[in-house]
Amino acid sequence: MPARPPLQPRKQPKQVRGELTRQRILTAAAEVFAEVGYAAGTTNRIAERARVSIGSLYQYYPNKDALLAELVSRHLARGEEAQRHDRETNEQPDTFEGEIRRMVRLVVGNHLDDPQLLRLMFEEAPRSPDLLRQVEQAERAQIAELRLLFGRYPEVRVSDVDMAARLVVNTVELVVHKVIADPDPVDVDVFGEELVTMFLRYLAPGAAPEGEKPRPAAG
Repeated sequence: MPARPPLQPRKQPKQVRGELTRQRILTAAAEVFAEVGYAAGTTNRIAERARVSIGSLYQYYPNKDALLAELVSRHLARGEEAQRHDRETNEQPDTFEGEIRRMVRLVVGNHLDDPQLLRLMFEEAPRSPDLLRQVEQAERAQIAELRLLFGRYPEVRVSDVDMAARLVVNTVELVVHKVIADPDPVDVDVFGEELVTMFLRYLAPGAAPEGEKPRPAAG
């Protein structure tokens, strides 16, 4: 079998000028992939958009697979940073519904930059071991956080907290990716409200989203 192309950047800039060049290449890659698709998004096109020589691009990234993998990694890191920033700067919710709204707001907000690029990242990004490891680590951290959250609120009524946390993490990621990346635009506020309602009715069936009357518990 042919060797898989390398996905790691070739060098990390040590000076501000080099870092600015690298960021310009990544920005150009995101724009080109979103505009013409991954197959047509050649490194020549990306170098031209970034206003660098093809040789300069290859100093940083060996191929376009490495560029797309870096964009995915940056997307994941941005989501983690958004959560940290929210915890450090905003008053934390004191109700379970508030916690769910916070989760939905952060996840949806992290997927609004470029829906077309989002689709490319999660349908065509190369699955390198390092990238898969990063995705798995982020997923495990989110599951652990939700598991603790569910245990703090008595209105959460699920038979298996661990399974519920896994279902919510995977559902919100898959649904948000699919809906936000769809060619037909959606009303983000309505979409967010429906997600909140869906999760509340699954996790806390006796509670009701804001503005709704509580439903009687089953049985």
